[in-house]
Amino acid sequence: MTNSQTKVFHILAPGKKLEGDYCNFPIPENIEVGENTVIDSSATFKQYYSKLPLGLKLGSNITLNSTSLATEEDACIEIGDYTYIMGASIACNQFISIGRYVFIASGVTIVDSDFHPATPANRIADTIALSPVGNKKHRPSFTSKPVIIEDEVWIGFNAAILKGVRIGKGAIIQPGAVVLADIEPGQTVMGNPAKVVNDGK
Repeated sequence: MTNSQTKVFHILAPGKKLEGDYCNFPIPENIEVGENTVIDSSATFKQYYSKLPLGLKLGSNITLNSTSLATEEDACIEIGDYTYIMGASIACNQFISIGRYVFIASGVTIVDSDFHPATPANRIADTIALSPVGNKKHRPSFTSKPVIIEDEVWIGFNAAILKGVRIGKGAIIQPGAVVLADIEPGQTVMGNPAKVVNDGK
């Protein structure tokens, strides 16, 4: 790989623009960032809408590589030290917490909500409210439940972590797994829905 092909990472700083970034807008100001946390592009925040005083809390030595951090207005995401996130999509309506030394691979999706109501009538009403002729203020309510990912978790490519899930310390989520329920510390899970293949004991 030549120097011209090497991806450039930037130190992440609230309210700053990234030099040479193809997305020409500043990093949000309502975030807290530790030392040596880096990002490849402000495109990470393209769908970041949090209006909380602190919508994103990042520890130190985090790498955000081709990742999307999408939040609603009242949402907060926390990510711990030395976590590496590559090409993942994290969509937060309420609260998502990711611990320290977590590795999240490309194609992973983490959500704390379905972002749409479950009943057929409300789904139709929601579709109309979100359409170009609709009014988003008239959206039906939907459920959110916090997602907690503890320290030293490994999440393989294309896995999905759904609302209300807690993943225990040191757990391994195999590629493509769909996690619908809590995972105990040290467990390895795979499949759809994810099932334990190694209890870590």
